[in-house]
Amino acid sequence: MMQQPEEKNKFKASFKKVVRYDWITNNIGYFLFLAMLTVLYIANGHMADKAIRDISRTTREIKDLQFEYKTLKSELMYQTRESELVKAVEEAGLKISETPPIHIKLETRKPKDN
Repeated sequence: MMQQPEEKNKFKASFKKVVRYDWITNNIGYFLFLAMLTVLYIANGHMADKAIRDISRTTREIKDLQFEYKTLKSELMYQTRESELVKAVEEAGLKISETPPIHIKLETRKPKDN
């Protein structure tokens, strides 16, 4: 399907008729607008990629913090058990009392009427 030399010359001639210097200068605003749209399209793609990376990083940080929270919460629950508290305060010489606590009740007296 080779083009004949005559067809090539016709194509070149028709192309030259369409793409002339005055046509290019008349449409320079349109070309600049297309160039600006291209730059904006590329910039938008870069911003979208950056946003995706930020979301991914934040998601990873949240998962790490959730793991740390759950770990600390379970450690705290373990350390606040009564048996663990007894072990922790034995070093200071404290121990559980064998006698139950004494309840002190105050009697309220009614004031005398004069």
